[in-house]
Amino acid sequence: MSTTAVVQAEKRDQKGKGPARRLRQKSLIPAVVYGLEKAPTHLAVDPAQLQMAIATPRKFNTLLTLKTPDGDKLVLFKDYQVDPVSRQLLHADFLEVTLDRPVKVEVPVVAVGKAEGVVAGGILSIAAHEVVVEALPDKIPEKIEVDVTPIKIGQSIHIGQVKAPEGCKFRYATDYVVAFVAVPEKEEVVAPVAAVPGAEGAVPGAPAAPGAASS
Repeated sequence: MSTTAVVQAEKRDQKGKGPARRLRQKSLIPAVVYGLEKAPTHLAVDPAQLQMAIATPRKFNTLLTLKTPDGDKLVLFKDYQVDPVSRQLLHADFLEVTLDRPVKVEVPVVAVGKAEGVVAGGILSIAAHEVVVEALPDKIPEKIEVDVTPIKIGQSIHIGQVKAPEGCKFRYATDYVVAFVAVPEKEEVVAPVAAVPGAEGAVPGAPAAPGAASS
């Protein structure tokens, strides 16, 4: 197994807004670890250390070693709460995992190639920016590359047509569209407006408007 990022954690016995506020005054936030059919573990972690640990290409899917008073836990950062104004982390949830049990995670989609339909004037749209992937925790891909080259105008690629990376499976209930090339919108053609006799910019030599003074 490759070296994982390490996040220190303290045991947390008290719950509620008051204890959480006191933790934040110490530059810590409340956290919960769940998974593996175990009772949830309540901890406190340093949000700055956590954000640094997931500053990798895999982001949320970065495998972490959570060092707790009861021993190390292998986890994924699953969910969080942020302050709506400051955007600072307020709470973190971790999923405990083992290297021999696959997990389901969302992985970002990246389009590669230039669609035939785009060359012909169409507009490429990515309908699914993330797909659900099942893989072992240390085999989660950074991204899912979707080759859009063969898509013509009016055509699409469904998830069932995308090849999963080695060791991974896509999980979906319906064969949804991942990317498509839309027909370009036609530009509205505005007919030229005829000049009004006697008006500013009238065509030279045109008859004067009734009542207009003659020179």
